[in-house]
Amino acid sequence: MLWNEKPYHSLDFEMKKQYGQKIYKLALDGGMTCPNRDGTLGNNGCIFCSGGGSGEFAESIHAHSSITDQIEAAKEKVSRKLKPGEGRFIAYFQSYTNTYAPVSYLRRLFMEAISHPDVAILSIATRPDCLSPDILMLLKELNQQKPVWVELGLQTIHESTAKYIRRGYSLDVFSDGYYQLKVIGITVITHVILGLPGENKEMIFDTIRHLARLDSHKSNGGDGIKLQLLHILKGTDLALEYEKGLIPVYTLEEYIDLVIDCLALLPKDMVIHRISGDGPKELLLAPLWSGNKRMVLNSLAKRFKERGTCQGDRYLESN
Repeated sequence: MLWNEKPYHSLDFEMKKQYGQKIYKLALDGGMTCPNRDGTLGNNGCIFCSGGGSGEFAESIHAHSSITDQIEAAKEKVSRKLKPGEGRFIAYFQSYTNTYAPVSYLRRLFMEAISHPDVAILSIATRPDCLSPDILMLLKELNQQKPVWVELGLQTIHESTAKYIRRGYSLDVFSDGYYQLKVIGITVITHVILGLPGENKEMIFDTIRHLARLDSHKSNGGDGIKLQLLHILKGTDLALEYEKGLIPVYTLEEYIDLVIDCLALLPKDMVIHRISGDGPKELLLAPLWSGNKRMVLNSLAKRFKERGTCQGDRYLESN
């Protein structure tokens, strides 16, 4: 099966199917921090997380007077990519933990974003331990206006790895947050990191199979996954380990074969929001090949063709 000539169900394909055009993400900053940084759970964040809270590509809340101004500035950055007839966007609250604030603050923030006439979807990156009942009620309300996506960082199902990377919550907490979001009709996009220290391929496949089983019990469609290559970024605690020679990283060829194996285990209707990711070039220590996104995508397409594999090829036999 091919999705617009790709051997996997890409986000680009899904958006064109739903909206008839490419939908661009506008990365926004809600001005929040994280319980893993403010002393509630920890002070240094996850071991791989940069000082920008994974939001280096987002607009800065300090540089703009409102969310609307952030949206307009982000639109200007992607305007040269737009084709005639395009102009719908995903308002993506990316930096840090975007439900880690009083509901009154979140309501003002998210309402302003979702009310923008060019915004088609509201996407919120957060942690599963930051989804209180009143926040869930707000998300349900927003989802009745326009589609709301919540992006949850799982990274791995293995508790030993989760402890090493200082994730700060158990798999049970993730599962509870996931199902609470599904009950109120929210689309959930799960983040998984490939190449975490101490994990072999079978451990990674265990995480992928677990998410495939979650997807098979979903109450509404359209759920997705982000497959993120482990990046070593300057200024992180992971970088200190890497500089001691303690953290191996994948070659391009190793990573591409791993991604193809992971996609083969996922259901065909799961939307693939990311297959690699590219850290800020000024912060990237390793692997340096990941900074060339076009090369990575071209190499992946070539290898898919060589292997004759598509997403979902091993889904039934693995579940």
